[in-house]
Amino acid sequence: MIPQGSAPAALMPVDEALRRVLATAATPLETEMIALAQARGRTLSQDLSAMRTQPPSAVSAMDGYALRAADSVQTPASLRLVGESAAGRGFAGLVGPGEAARIFTGAPVPAGADVVIMQENARAAGGYVVILQGERAGRNIRAAGLDFRAGEVLLRQGTRLGARHLGLAAAMNHALLPVTRKPRVAILATGDELVLPGTEPGPSQIVTSNSFALAAMIEAAGGDSIDLGIAGDSLPALSAAISRAQAQAADVLVTLGGASVGDHDLVQKALALAGMALEFWKIALRPGKPLMHGRIGPMRVLGLPGNPVSAIVCGLLFGVPLVRALSGDPQAGDDPAQPAVLGADLPANDTRRDYMRARLTPCAGSLPLATPENRQDSSMLRVLTQAECLIIREPHAPAARQGEAVRIIDFSRFQA
Repeated sequence: MIPQGSAPAALMPVDEALRRVLATAATPLETEMIALAQARGRTLSQDLSAMRTQPPSAVSAMDGYALRAADSVQTPASLRLVGESAAGRGFAGLVGPGEAARIFTGAPVPAGADVVIMQENARAAGGYVVILQGERAGRNIRAAGLDFRAGEVLLRQGTRLGARHLGLAAAMNHALLPVTRKPRVAILATGDELVLPGTEPGPSQIVTSNSFALAAMIEAAGGDSIDLGIAGDSLPALSAAISRAQAQAADVLVTLGGASVGDHDLVQKALALAGMALEFWKIALRPGKPLMHGRIGPMRVLGLPGNPVSAIVCGLLFGVPLVRALSGDPQAGDDPAQPAVLGADLPANDTRRDYMRARLTPCAGSLPLATPENRQDSSMLRVLTQAECLIIREPHAPAARQGEAVRIIDFSRFQA
């Protein structure tokens, strides 16, 4: 409670709040070894070195004929065919002067040969091949180790593994990969007014939605979500849910709603009774001012507002970076904003950083046009879903005119 006559404390800036949240994830979670086929989207916890050389020997880059370049200086040149080299079944003999071997793409270049003539520049018949156009030594041959050599570090710790990385890891001959364990994120919706989708709400009830949006967001960021269900507005119900999160060894507990100071907002009290050390509560953010952060032993706590837009915006700004940091992503705290052009006039901003829902219009040869939605109410999921980005307005930003530069967060970055 603020003493009579005292000025209210200034709200914490968004960047400072994020810094404090990420400070709790300075050390990533432990390493586990998983199968290559299961590693998409996971984060490498160690550098990965090649276990083989690629290609292991000189191979042909073309279908054609392997021979000595000296034998193709003067064309046409008739050479005796002495064998065939195919991928996985090379020619074991030697290609000598006046000789050639049929060869296919990816096949080992036989000993003695130092050039491959593409088949379009040759004509074969009766055990001989006539070379119609010569090439210099080394032409159409991929040297051993052209791609990489055994022992080279090709994938670095902190890499979030996508299709290209997995293809490379497979070529490096890794069947198992060292990755950071997925963060376990327990999600608790709170409030007597909430019922599950598919249920008929009572006169004073609404269908819960935040927990489903947050779970999808957490899993897209690389975490495992744990659904704690809905806890009513009572200390016993809230305390029991918090205990379930601890029993399941959650790395993060996300609460939804009930973090304000009304008579029925008991979440912060229940967390305090569970031993939470409060790091901060309330930040200079719209939507999402009543954001709360703390720890109960090893479990980090994010208390998000109950309004759907506020919960989703705070999840993007704080929940996603926290999960990525716990997963070992060194870029978890990077600024996700990008430039755009404002599509409508905006008034001056107040003391909070504003994240305004907006639509994006691509502009050929220019930055996209970000046009704010007319209604910015933090309860309106329809407007949020119609929007494609958030326009960022700094505290005390002056009035802005259509056509001016703005910063945005594109929802497509988050699969949101």
